Amino acid sequence: MKITFADAAKVDIVAFIVDEGDGLPAGAASLDAASGGLLTEALTGARFDGKKDQQALIVLPKGSDSRRAVLIGGGKPTKRDARILESIGANLVKSHAKSGFKSLAVHVGSAEDAARVALGAKLAAYRFDTYLTKQKADQKPSLTSVTVVVDDAKAAKAAFVPLDAAAEGTMLARDLVNLPPNDLYPASFAAKLKDLSEFGVEVEILGEMEMAKLGMNALLGVGQGSRKESQLGIMKWNGGKPGEDPVILVGKGVCFDTGGISLKPGPGMEDMRGDMGGAAAVTGAMRALAARKAKVNVVGLVGLVENMPDGDAIRPGDILTSASGQTIEVQNTDAEGRLVLCDVLWYAQEHFKPKAMVDLATLTGAIVMALGHHHAGMFTGSDDLADELSKAGMTEGERVWRLPMGPEYDSLLKSKFADMRNIGGRAAGSITAAQFLKRFVKDGVKWAHLDIAGVAWVEGEKAALDVSWASGFGPRLLDRWIAENYED
Repeated sequence: MKITFADAAKVDIVAFIVDEGDGLPAGAASLDAASGGLLTEALTGARFDGKKDQQALIVLPKGSDSRRAVLIGGGKPTKRDARILESIGANLVKSHAKSGFKSLAVHVGSAEDAARVALGAKLAAYRFDTYLTKQKADQKPSLTSVTVVVDDAKAAKAAFVPLDAAAEGTMLARDLVNLPPNDLYPASFAAKLKDLSEFGVEVEILGEMEMAKLGMNALLGVGQGSRKESQLGIMKWNGGKPGEDPVILVGKGVCFDTGGISLKPGPGMEDMRGDMGGAAAVTGAMRALAARKAKVNVVGLVGLVENMPDGDAIRPGDILTSASGQTIEVQNTDAEGRLVLCDVLWYAQEHFKPKAMVDLATLTGAIVMALGHHHAGMFTGSDDLADELSKAGMTEGERVWRLPMGPEYDSLLKSKFADMRNIGGRAAGSITAAQFLKRFVKDGVKWAHLDIAGVAWVEGEKAALDVSWASGFGPRLLDRWIAENYED
């Protein structure tokens, strides 16, 4: 989808935002007059009063500059925030993508508002149809361009630059999560990381031999039942001062999760193609940062594995020695994400000195029970970091909610045979998972864990309305968090 900004446009469909309970905006007056009052008639003669998401479609007379006009409800101006502006752009694209028309313009007031409308349009134009071979013509989008008409087009274009970079990162994350596991496995995921080199990201890939030398036996244990070799992807964006300590991003990349020997139930297992949502978020964030040439040093690390029930797979009762030297009794092989993350977190701290470190993972079903599909769970001992991430999430609509941590939960991880076990029982499952990870974070490191199991893909009532099963959660949050707290 081509997104442009201009002070005027000749297009197939022209849209105007109508405030709730108000009349036509000033920008629609000339078209209303030229069409003999058709826009006014649509406004007054139909059940349209400008409420959010309402639309009225007007067929314009032959000879008009446009063939259709749309009035779209903007809700009350006092409540019109970034989310509503994005939804205006998104709803216009969703409604008219397959209309048969190729071009659409929407009139917007300010440059900042125009950028947000454009962001919504861009994200709504996303499609993942690589594997659909029998689509009819009317099932394919006809809309190829959206023009945002705004007085200061130059300022709007500048405001859109960082949002556009974050959108590209979001769409990359969606692509990765949407890909089927026969096409996205550790080595092929690692190959996609290398594509980021065109944006200036330095990429290094470690295989199983290198990780074995580093003692990363927890991560390797998860992948030992798969014929696909496990990988560690390391992405470096050096946009800050030379030698300055980086921000660290860590992602869980279980490319497919059967549960291993502790096999998951068959129904719904196909969704476990998305168990690498944390790694997808980190990869998308690195693309966003590099695309807008962020003035900060950032290292993204992703542990890429498959969890399969082969004869060589780890068993309940096995004891693994992690890269930190701590031993772990595996009591459930389906609690594998924390085994991957613990070694990657340790590697990050051994090889870099993080200013701050955030990991993202589709880690527990318990977080879905706690928060549903609208917030990611946030765990951290740093009030400052919690505040930073919460504000960034609110700004970009990728919300996080802080849950408690504390030593009283550690007793649930006690093992008779090792330093810890990898599960803590049914109670407080997301919290004990976070407490497990905390054991691999060195004292003094500013760290947060985000459990994104409920938000990495679209479920519930939103599923039928969204353009992608994979939400692409994470890149916008991380990009905003870094921009507002760690860039020069």
